[in-house]
Amino acid sequence: VRIVESVGGLVQPGASLRLSCAASGFTFTSHHIKWYRQAVGKERELVALITKDGSNTTYAESVKGRFTISREESNDIVSLQMNDLKPEDSAVYYCNANVGGINYWGQGTQVTVAS
Repeated sequence: VRIVESVGGLVQPGASLRLSCAASGFTFTSHHIKWYRQAVGKERELVALITKDGSNTTYAESVKGRFTISREESNDIVSLQMNDLKPEDSAVYYCNANVGGINYWGQGTQVTVAS
């Protein structure tokens, strides 16, 4: 199983950024995919989840209405579109899949929102 996140970046407040999570080594459409984030000094938190068939999504209250998680089945990619970014969104973002009872994580990608 391999999970790789795209590169994040430094953006200004109010800007948008799209993260991608590429997965391989398991049947992509048979697993829910999650995005987590961890800010400095804070615990890792669930940001968004998309079900294996893409029919349902769940978001943290802090990002509802601003973030959108989606799947690109043909490419085994899950994207996280982040709009109206705020300084409090600054964190390392991780993609996650639970495969056979084991949690697999990407390497994480830094997102920094600052003026």
